[in-house]
Amino acid sequence: MNGSPDHAAVAAIVQARHGDPFAVLGPHDVEGGCAVRAMLPDATRVSLLARDSDALLAELQRIDAAGFWCGVMAGRVPYRLRIELGESERITEDPYAFGPALGDLDIYLLAEGRHRELGRALGAHVVRMDGVLGVRFAVWAPNARRVSVVGDFNRWDGRRHPMRLRHDAGVWELFIPRLAPGALYKYELLGPDGALLPLKADPVAGAHEAPPATASIVIDEALRWRDDAWMAKRAARQAPDAPLSIYEVHAASWLHPRDDGTDGWTHLAQRLVPYVQRMGFTHVEFMPVMAHPFGASSGYQPLGPFAPTAGLGPPDSFAAMIDRFHEAGIGVILDWVAAHFPTDAHGLAHFDGTALYEHADPREGYQPEWNSLLYNLGRAEVRGFLIGSALQWLEHYHADGLRVDAVASMLYRDYSRREGEWVPNRYGGRENLEAVAFLRELSGVVRERCPAALLIAEESTAWPGVTRGAEDGGLGFTHKWNIGWMHDTLRYMHEDPVHRRWHHDDITVGLINAFSEHFILPLSHDEVVHGKGSLLGQMPGDAWQKFANLRAYLAFMWTHPGRKLLFMGGEFAQAREWSYDRELDWFLLDDSRHAGVQLLVRDLNCLYRELPALSRRDGEATGFRWVVPNDRESSVFAYLRFGGPDDPPVLAVCNFTPVPRVSYRVGVPHGGGWREVFNSDAEIYGGSNMGNGGWVEAQPEPSNDLPASLSLTLPPLATIVLRAA
Repeated sequence: MNGSPDHAAVAAIVQARHGDPFAVLGPHDVEGGCAVRAMLPDATRVSLLARDSDALLAELQRIDAAGFWCGVMAGRVPYRLRIELGESERITEDPYAFGPALGDLDIYLLAEGRHRELGRALGAHVVRMDGVLGVRFAVWAPNARRVSVVGDFNRWDGRRHPMRLRHDAGVWELFIPRLAPGALYKYELLGPDGALLPLKADPVAGAHEAPPATASIVIDEALRWRDDAWMAKRAARQAPDAPLSIYEVHAASWLHPRDDGTDGWTHLAQRLVPYVQRMGFTHVEFMPVMAHPFGASSGYQPLGPFAPTAGLGPPDSFAAMIDRFHEAGIGVILDWVAAHFPTDAHGLAHFDGTALYEHADPREGYQPEWNSLLYNLGRAEVRGFLIGSALQWLEHYHADGLRVDAVASMLYRDYSRREGEWVPNRYGGRENLEAVAFLRELSGVVRERCPAALLIAEESTAWPGVTRGAEDGGLGFTHKWNIGWMHDTLRYMHEDPVHRRWHHDDITVGLINAFSEHFILPLSHDEVVHGKGSLLGQMPGDAWQKFANLRAYLAFMWTHPGRKLLFMGGEFAQAREWSYDRELDWFLLDDSRHAGVQLLVRDLNCLYRELPALSRRDGEATGFRWVVPNDRESSVFAYLRFGGPDDPPVLAVCNFTPVPRVSYRVGVPHGGGWREVFNSDAEIYGGSNMGNGGWVEAQPEPSNDLPASLSLTLPPLATIVLRAA
């Protein structure tokens, strides 16, 4: 007796069509002993050895020419397979001799879509089972007939490592003993109709090959952190009354690494960290670093939402870079895409032969504007997958916040669709109720598990309560990009100063709703691509006026209510439009005009952090007062900012014409001296150096409904800032 199963079972294993390989392979009690069966196509001889010695337990016989082996040992004891391959041999434990790899609680939580450590449950993880070191694989594919792990360790042969299905969760799992980090792998699936699907990368892999290669990689996930001091203080540094000045970065094009063997993340740790620190930004925000197949997407078409892109280095280098930012006192925010994913065959699309992550109906599941698929947020497992991804970055990689991309496209079922191309909600409306529920669940989980983390919405509509708590009917974000402010004010700045009187409201309108949400003022990458030109290039006038306009605008932004975000290159007046495939034009800093803008941004950050009136009551209407909102003829604006009761008020005055204005009277809340602490027209920034000599005495002459006033010199195309002494 060789203990072989029936011919149909052998044929199904040999043809890689058996949906329950553990029912056939591995050890099985039979009359007279324990049969051991293995699918080893290349073996020339297979023996069973005792686990704790080299004692021979049995010889297996080939019972099918394709490589199905079977033999019987005297009793069920731990064993190893000795596999001879011509003149070489390999000794290993049998993957099919191990019990279930995931615990019952894991399975229950995965089925519920509430596994908050999904990145540690699914995917590939180096673990020890029954004292044996190896890799545990697990993947959600409930509608597949069969799933196998394939890789460079088994010649990408789906017959060798078919997986066990945990029916309650639709999760397939397998422990492969002695497999080590560095192994390349994918999943081979048979769809519900029995068709073989394209090989799939692991949706929860910790690492992937750099494009155009598409395999996932087994990694050692242990990370060493030295940021305890930062984490202990993070809640205070990211509190609602703390300064928040963000430098947005596209990691691959900030500054290209030189040919010294240093990977991209290490290069950024060495060069970007001290630069951001020197410039005075409180945070850096990376455009999506999640693994993505197409560089021109700048990361906004991700396929590996649990892994950093391999194009810049391994995951441990990415973590080390974050550690370096934290050591320098700088927070790290990551762009995160939860709205959609690309249609690449090796990715999530039609993952198990069905519309698993996406909607089946293209009116709900396909986004024509981006040629991408929309997540089915009505499915608990999909919501759990995305929340697991968010927590991977916040908990495993110590990110300090996520900026959620394209929230408007999630909230509205008719986003970028014509009539008849979308499906109304159950009430007949355009609101995506499933997305609303998901975003509330996401914000609740983040607040519970990572209470100090930022959760920022890129939301371009007037959806109410984006930054209100979910318990109060909001979405629960900590901040929202004020895209309306950006469009209005940039439209104003585009105008020639002689015409700005006709566009005066573009500056003032933003204050109508400035305190309805906790806003971030974004001058992001979106404003310097697709033919828009650079910020400097969008300014009107000759070269001197362009620089002066930009300096005045940046100073207006830094003194305006709302947190700050500036895309890389804007801080030194990059002249060309940004491109993802070339580094910034750092050579421009040899020009004193560009160096002057860089110095101006550094000083604005310093001012922003030193003057509590510019941030402490940023989200409160009582922290702001218009002084001069209606001087259309002169295109002058003046406003006061207030902090706590002991913080001196700050006055900002903007002159958006090239005409200097002398003895311009501006009301202030009290008499005494006012120190001019900033002037965008200063010579060190490239200006004409007109101003107020650093000090102005308030006169007891009421103006602008205030009891005292200042007689000011307003430089051309400039913003000045004064602080009560």
